Amino acid sequence: MMTEKQSNTLEALRGRIDEIDQTLQKLINERAACALEVATLKKASAPKESEVTFYRPERESQVLRKIKDTNKGPLSSEEMARLFREIMSSCLALEQRMRIAFLGPEGTFTQAAALKHFGRSVEGVSLSTINEVFREVEAGAASYGVVPVENSTEGMVNHTLDTFMRSRLKICGEVELRIHHHLLISEACRADSITRVYSHQQSLAQCRQWLDSHWPSIERIAVSSNAEAARRIKDEWHAAAIGGDMAAEQYKLKKLATNIEDNPDNTTRFLIIGQQEVPPSGEDKTSIIVSSANRPGALYEILAPFYQEGVSLTRIETRPSTAGKWTYVFFIDFEGHRNDPAIEKALQRVYELAVEVQFLGSYPKAVLGVI
Repeated sequence: MMTEKQSNTLEALRGRIDEIDQTLQKLINERAACALEVATLKKASAPKESEVTFYRPERESQVLRKIKDTNKGPLSSEEMARLFREIMSSCLALEQRMRIAFLGPEGTFTQAAALKHFGRSVEGVSLSTINEVFREVEAGAASYGVVPVENSTEGMVNHTLDTFMRSRLKICGEVELRIHHHLLISEACRADSITRVYSHQQSLAQCRQWLDSHWPSIERIAVSSNAEAARRIKDEWHAAAIGGDMAAEQYKLKKLATNIEDNPDNTTRFLIIGQQEVPPSGEDKTSIIVSSANRPGALYEILAPFYQEGVSLTRIETRPSTAGKWTYVFFIDFEGHRNDPAIEKALQRVYELAVEVQFLGSYPKAVLGVI
């Protein structure tokens, strides 16, 4: 039982917390008022009938990095940055409420990545295919799109890479999301009678060893997304789904088993696509597509300028070209911004050597870490 002294101390601490809450509320509203003033200035200075850009990916990443660098605790730097992510999202919504297209349906990991990057004060647009996400942004019906591009276990999402070859959209950012898979069932399901499990083909692959060990005899059925798998089992008494927390919450499913992914560090990288190029943020990546002549040493010639200028390559992928049989294009990611002097020199040499170079974008590295 609490002593009188302890009770008085507790009341004093609660009073102090109430005072701090009032101060925080005042300061957050002051920040929001500043955001509205920024919006007014941008509108006043913009050329007549031109579209005003309110969202600045490079500025946002700089702010979040500074918050992480200056945080003194006891909250972790990641947690502090996530709190500010939501404050910034709410403030930006006062200037312009953005529509963010993502690969749906509701409850997918892509939706989780969109919320992680943009916060919850945006309007999400759930679309059925990666192509539709690109088209929605190209048409101006969505401010930005979010698409998966790479998984640490299963590799590249080739559909995304191939769509870039037919699009002129730019990469404006990236998100890294730790992927935790759960075995989900509905209230109608009889756990001892499960004969099939639904999931996206990549998720089935990421949980292959666990399924082999725990449910070797059930049928594995690939569907368009984990969220679709979760939706499908709502009324099935003999089926389970593999999905994440958002799918479980969205469709009110129970977790029969948690964290069933074979690799505990299973992470997916998502790209933010938009129509504008992004200025340097100080910690950037650049992505390009290169078509080369089909001759010995062609790839070596293309990569040599990056080595000569000290540019660090982070990813090289090969995809069949639409230009002809047995011809290929290379997707290349590297550290730095296209405005960096060393990268300007390397790219100039690549442009001279390659048949064609498509610039996909220079964009801030992912700021919020995976948890």
